[in-house]
Amino acid sequence: MTTVLRASGSAEFLGIVPSLVGFTPVESLVLLPFHASRTTGAMRLDLPRDEVELDEYADTAIALVARVDRTDAVAVVVYTDDEPVRTPDGIVLPFAVEVEAVLGCAIDAGLRIVDALCVTPSGWAGYLDEEPELGDLDDLDGVAMPDMGDFSGDQVSGVGLPTVDLARSERVGRTLRDITAMIDGAGGPELRDADPQTIGAVLLLKDVPALFESVLAAPEDLPAHAVAALLWCLDRPLFRDVALTQWGSDLAGGLRTLDAQLAFAASGARIPDDIGDVFLGRGPQPDTERLRRALLVARSAAAAAPRASRPAPLTAAAWLSWALGRSSHAACYLELVRDIDPRYGLAELLDSMMSVAVLPEWAFRRATT
Repeated sequence: MTTVLRASGSAEFLGIVPSLVGFTPVESLVLLPFHASRTTGAMRLDLPRDEVELDEYADTAIALVARVDRTDAVAVVVYTDDEPVRTPDGIVLPFAVEVEAVLGCAIDAGLRIVDALCVTPSGWAGYLDEEPELGDLDDLDGVAMPDMGDFSGDQVSGVGLPTVDLARSERVGRTLRDITAMIDGAGGPELRDADPQTIGAVLLLKDVPALFESVLAAPEDLPAHAVAALLWCLDRPLFRDVALTQWGSDLAGGLRTLDAQLAFAASGARIPDDIGDVFLGRGPQPDTERLRRALLVARSAAAAAPRASRPAPLTAAAWLSWALGRSSHAACYLELVRDIDPRYGLAELLDSMMSVAVLPEWAFRRATT
């Protein structure tokens, strides 16, 4: 069910923006698409600083809003650490020129302007007011949002990897090394002579889609041998693509992707378009809870992995974050990949894809009640 939030004034509206975004933005431009008098979500962009081309920025911002189904109006909120400039004629709000450009593009696109507001460290005010006056930030805390969660963190809160003790990391690394050597025929132990962790990991690899499905059941409590088996798969494009497609669809989708990947590897057979569409953010809306569990799996695997094996689960975490509409988190994970391997192929591809499609297509479909 869609949660629709209504506000009777600017202060009340600002009070509910964090619940629409899912966090309290910092250094951000937040765009809220409306249909009539209702909005059910929001999208965030970094503020236009440095060498950003303003016209291009404004066009991009409004193009994103206009893609949301049945949008006929927009509200804009700036969150900034910059302070208003006080002049003899009153205050000048930060980013006033930039917001004017965004609103101009919105009007040119036929969108009605619901509101345009600015939140600064010393107070909040409206860009549409002829003589803006700062309101008290405490006024924004008065909106009761029962059972809606804690939105006090900013857009990158929660992106850090979980803490893993050294002993667990060593078990994962040792098992990953052994199964890699064993499967690649590079002098690894015979299965009958291997330790239980290695045997367990090899057995999991006998049914890769079943492995990808099973890890969703307890994503934050995976045994070391399951993490090692998962890392082995994610580091191989054939199985990695199965994992992402399966997590973005279902077990049947994973099995179908595996068949398609094997056929492509054997004879160059064409991958069906609808399989590729999942990676590109097209097609049916994935199950959000399923994506969240998969993201926990990827983060847990990255935290326990040897450094050289982290790019694969980190890139998976980036794609899953993007699929959930968390492009800021996705960018953070890709930056971690670049720190380890600046030329990691899938990370480069995903970075390019995100620069063209800031969010997946399913993010622009207005949910129905």
